[in-house]
Amino acid sequence: MKPSFAIHLLLVALSLLPGLAIGRAQDKPAQPAARFQIPDTDDGLSGAGPIRRYDWFRKLWSERRAKWAARVEKDRGAVVLVGDSITQGWGEDFGAWFPGLKIANRGISGDTSRGVLIRLKEDVLALQPQAVVLLIGTNDLEEQADPETIAANLKLIFAALKEHDAKMPIVLCQVFPSSDSKKRPAGKIKTVNQLYASAVKGNTQITLVETWPLFADAKGDATAAEFPDLLHPNMAAYAKWAAALRPIFATLGLLETEPYQFTPEPGFVSLFNGTDLTGWGFRPTSDADKESARKWQASDPNAPPWPIVTAPVAFDGQMNSPDGRYVARNGRLIVTTPSEGRKIQQLYTTQDFSKDFVLRLEFRATPNADSGVFVRGRQLQCRDYLLAGPYKKLKNYRPGDWNEIEVTVKDGVAHSLCNGELLEAAMKVPATGPIGLEGDRGQMEYRRIRIKELP
Repeated sequence: MKPSFAIHLLLVALSLLPGLAIGRAQDKPAQPAARFQIPDTDDGLSGAGPIRRYDWFRKLWSERRAKWAARVEKDRGAVVLVGDSITQGWGEDFGAWFPGLKIANRGISGDTSRGVLIRLKEDVLALQPQAVVLLIGTNDLEEQADPETIAANLKLIFAALKEHDAKMPIVLCQVFPSSDSKKRPAGKIKTVNQLYASAVKGNTQITLVETWPLFADAKGDATAAEFPDLLHPNMAAYAKWAAALRPIFATLGLLETEPYQFTPEPGFVSLFNGTDLTGWGFRPTSDADKESARKWQASDPNAPPWPIVTAPVAFDGQMNSPDGRYVARNGRLIVTTPSEGRKIQQLYTTQDFSKDFVLRLEFRATPNADSGVFVRGRQLQCRDYLLAGPYKKLKNYRPGDWNEIEVTVKDGVAHSLCNGELLEAAMKVPATGPIGLEGDRGQMEYRRIRIKELP
């Protein structure tokens, strides 16, 4: 080989080396941007308590966040689910759970309340969400955080959400039950949930969903039938969680947005027109109820508020009561979740009924909800029966779904059924009076309210 040719080959090879080096660099997987990685220290970070820095968590945290950043525009305006592995476990396809609803999953397995707080701006607020659903806190307990620290982080999360949009609905789910074997004892979870309830009390932007009693056994722990590892829900548990959220989404105007038409059976007359509260209103509080409220509140510092009505108020043509507790929407008469946690109120028909009659209606309750149907002033408990009682042994009751109550009143005695099962065989009622719906705890929806007077 001539020296000049050899030198030429050497120069060509040297010219290719930078390209080869670039090629090798490009073959390496791209590293997530620094802003998506967990900070190395807690210095300058909001909140308090644990931030996980295990290798597996660092990798998951940065990969999921970098992926989400690439789809901000696609997910803009979604309902955003925020949390840890339980939220991540929903997956990305919500069509079966919440048909037609745009949802963005922002759950990261292993995350803590402080972790959610420091990633809230980029992962959640950047999406301009329609609403935010939050479930967080169980991993804090495993990392030995005290309940007060967890609740303090929750308050900071709420403050950031409110600052972003004070009208954006927030749905807070109670921390699910787990097990002492998972370093998540029932007592600590109960305390966290109590502090959560205190944190949201009086805040009308937030709806609290009682997801702890939805899953807890008699000891307050998760069941293996729904949480095989006593921490993560299986598909049956996710179905129950979805059923608990759907009525809330409907009330927020996110689901079931089409007008609902109903034609009563022959002989029956609708008491609720499905569009507004015509024919309904507040009646003056009875002396007996005033005394009950006085005694209750005098003896129990945690007794719920019980507003006293001094003069009748009719809501003809109005879609909601002035305080928003009773709302007419798409065929449903909704008793909304009170921001106070519990609040005793009654809505009545403006008409009294003195003849014998058959009353039929359907109701749907959120977990542990407590309401009531008044029959001429006498209350029949209408609740999420299997959790809230008093009829906990009903076999036909459908949690999170619509159930039918039928009340037949003859000669001053009411016989009542739920989905064909007996509630009360012979409840004495006054000779005349209205039909009423009570509000106490949780959300209760009523529809197809109709009555047939008997000869």
